[in-house]
Amino acid sequence: MALLSAIDVLLFVLGAAGMIYQAVCLLTGFFAKTTTFPEAPKDKRYAVLISARNEETVVGNLIDCIQNQTYPRELIDIWMVADNCTDGTAALARSKGCHVVERFDQTQIGKGFALTFLLNNMIDSGATKKYDAYFVFDADNLLDKDYFSQMNNAFQSGFRILTSYRNSVNFDDNWVSSGSALWFVRESRFLNNSRMVFGSSCHVGGTGFMFSREVMERNEGWKFHLLTEDLEFTLDSILHGDRIGYCGTAVLYDEQPVTFKQSWRQRLRWSRGFLQVFRYYGPAMIQRAIKERDFSCIDLTLLICPFTALSVIRTVLAAVFVALGFVSLASQLASLNFWIVGGVASVLGMMALAAITCIAERDKIDATNKELVAYCLSFPIYLISYIPISFQAMFSKPGWKPIEHRGR
Repeated sequence: MALLSAIDVLLFVLGAAGMIYQAVCLLTGFFAKTTTFPEAPKDKRYAVLISARNEETVVGNLIDCIQNQTYPRELIDIWMVADNCTDGTAALARSKGCHVVERFDQTQIGKGFALTFLLNNMIDSGATKKYDAYFVFDADNLLDKDYFSQMNNAFQSGFRILTSYRNSVNFDDNWVSSGSALWFVRESRFLNNSRMVFGSSCHVGGTGFMFSREVMERNEGWKFHLLTEDLEFTLDSILHGDRIGYCGTAVLYDEQPVTFKQSWRQRLRWSRGFLQVFRYYGPAMIQRAIKERDFSCIDLTLLICPFTALSVIRTVLAAVFVALGFVSLASQLASLNFWIVGGVASVLGMMALAAITCIAERDKIDATNKELVAYCLSFPIYLISYIPISFQAMFSKPGWKPIEHRGR
């Protein structure tokens, strides 16, 4: 029927557009040098925002990293919200000289709500007026010693929002942690780096980003509470006309899940969050892309497009139409064969993508060559598992659940 054909065309166009764009980004990111920014005076004052829930084992390492930067220590203040903590997280942070606000709320759970609580507390006390910009980190993060100096250079070059290079401390633990690590390294080198070359806007990840006081005041603190509050912040900023920059010389490390159950749970929340973001921001992004000819909107609309949801709708409609005799089973099986061939090609492409990422970023990846070969072969399993995860996300309501961090 015409409806099924129309959906097939839409899926093909979206899939082809996404793959072509990824290929262009891959080539650009492979050959283009990382954007560097001129040295700037180290005179801006920054606030670090950390949301921590029972992170006593790891948050001290992050605090030490921040307090031992090449950037003047007296110009960096650390503010932490101890969110529903039952351990010594708050006491540890206070002992290291941090400003700590404790929050106990079992109804509004999640990082977005915790950041809102923290910034509202700072606004009410007048503390926000002291800072030029705000950094957001997760409690398990570690930083290169010149992280703040590099981000300061980028900030003073004119960007009001910036993200950084995201690496991992446990790349070589197993195929699960390596899958996540490869994904974020790929995003840094081949997406955000390429977007800087194109003059497009980058995508803020859940950690390792900063925003100016002007952006904070425009948002009246932190107003983003969807399951993927980082993506929500990204799209809202782009709709306000901001260009989000990328500082690839500022390197952050975080700890990836090591069990498939943890990884599934985390990615289920992300997938559900993508659906939420598309629902609330998708129409506005498409409208701005058309009216303003804003390529960033096209780029990020492809990112949040509910491809799995469209595929499920198409499959259900096909089954119903076959049962009613509107279309033949043979025609639908022929269509299925086409997508199976495409799926096999995608698996090979995923292996190649992982291999190219490992080659391009070999000096930043802490793993042996033998391990990298195994991780490239297992990378498609990590990505293909997104299919059932995305399907489950259409019907489930995952919430924020902490992931246990072991620390390094």
